[in-house]
Amino acid sequence: MATLGVNIDHVATVRQARRTIEPDPIWAAAAAELGGADAITVHLREDRRHIQDRDLDLLKQTVQVKLNLESAITPAMTAIACRVKPDQVTLVPENRAEVTTEGGLDVVGQREAVAIAVGQLQDAGITVSLFIDPDPDQIEASAALNVAAVELHTGSYANASSEAARDHELQALARAATLIRQAGLTLNAGHGLTYRNVVPVAELEGMHELNIGHSIVARAIFTGMTTAVREMKALISG
Repeated sequence: MATLGVNIDHVATVRQARRTIEPDPIWAAAAAELGGADAITVHLREDRRHIQDRDLDLLKQTVQVKLNLESAITPAMTAIACRVKPDQVTLVPENRAEVTTEGGLDVVGQREAVAIAVGQLQDAGITVSLFIDPDPDQIEASAALNVAAVELHTGSYANASSEAARDHELQALARAATLIRQAGLTLNAGHGLTYRNVVPVAELEGMHELNIGHSIVARAIFTGMTTAVREMKALISG
């Protein structure tokens, strides 16, 4: 049964739209935990477009489940992660012009930079996960770095325009999941998952954790965060 990491970035997006104090992502995290969230995920971006340093510090003090920080591979962001010491850091690509993360981390092409960040985070006692596309070369490169987990980028599956295309992408995720398990890595997944498309991904053999944000926050506007999380948990729990 997959566990659920709730990404609360877009609660902060609403707050930052008015540069005010509400809605507070700290409250959102507490409400998500009441709904059964197994982890709280935030992405502290270099441009601070949503989550702020203050949020990360307070979440570290208040979150009672696993705190997962998504982070770019830069010395400044790695230093912040090593200071705060979340339970897990998921290293992700970051492009300031993008609306949201557009693909997986190029571990093959950025092997040296990734290795440095991974080593520093592990020395700080932090579990490291890499956000990658379902590509065999990226999986092999990730395993070689001795990280604990990888998170498969599910964007191509989520954005597929037809049932046939979606099935094709699901098979690619299934093949990648097999390689990840064979490499002895923990299997996570996320990006673009919704209440309508999450079940097939949750049912992939060995799936450990799904990180879902936008769809849960969107539903929470109408139902409240606790209910929205509880409904997603019910789906992924079978």
